[in-house]
Formats: sequence, C-alpha cells, structure tokens
Amino acid sequence: MAKEFDITTRSIRFYEDVGLLQPKRQGSTRVYYRRDKIRLKLILRGKRLGFSLAEIRELFDLYDTNQSSSQLNKMLIIIDTKQAALERQLEDINVVMTELQIAKNKCQQALNIQASDNQPEP
Repeated sequence: MAKEFDITTRSIRFYEDVGLLQPKRQGSTRVYYRRDKIRLKLILRGKRLGFSLAEIRELFDLYDTNQSSSQLNKMLIIIDTKQAALERQLEDINVVMTELQIAKNKCQQALNIQASDNQPEP
C-alpha cells in the first residue's frame, strides 16, 4: 500500500498508531482492504488541503458512527469552515499567480530590450 500511495511504511504505521487506519492482521502481516485504501486516500487528500489529523479523525468518527442530526450538523459546520478557508487560500493563490505572471512578463520584456540593444548596427 505504501508503494501504491507513494508514502513510507512509517507514515502508514503512524496513521495506524493514531487510529486513522485499522488494517486486519493475519499473524504479523497487515491486510489492507478497500476501506483502508479509501481512508488513506482521504487522509492524504485532507492533509494536502490543510486538514489537521485531528480534523480528519473527527470527520471519520462522525462518519463511522450512527449519524444523528446533531452529528450531521456538526459535520456540515466542519465542512463549511474548511471550505471557507480553502476559498480564501484559493483567492490568495490567484492573486499571487497574477503577480508572478506580471513579474515574469516584465523580466521577459527586459530580456527582449537587452537583446535588441545588443544587436550590431548595420
């Protein structure tokens, strides 16, 4: 599974230690089922999007239990909060990307001017 997700076995063991993954065991061998792979994919995606492991655990816990209205509402609040944070990050990224493009264009223009200044006169 480590190769499949391009992470270390140590990372997988850590997720097991903190209770995010719970593979079955056959002797000393861990057996990962579809559920484990889905959870690992969600863990990695959540981390990439800025979720803490505690937030990921909370979402898993809410999802794994019998989902009462209060639990579902709590999950919606967590999701709404994270969506708002990601939207702010996306806006910031777009601003930085625009600024980088402007800087790149100015550099390219300066190089073009230098190149034309270095042309031998006929």
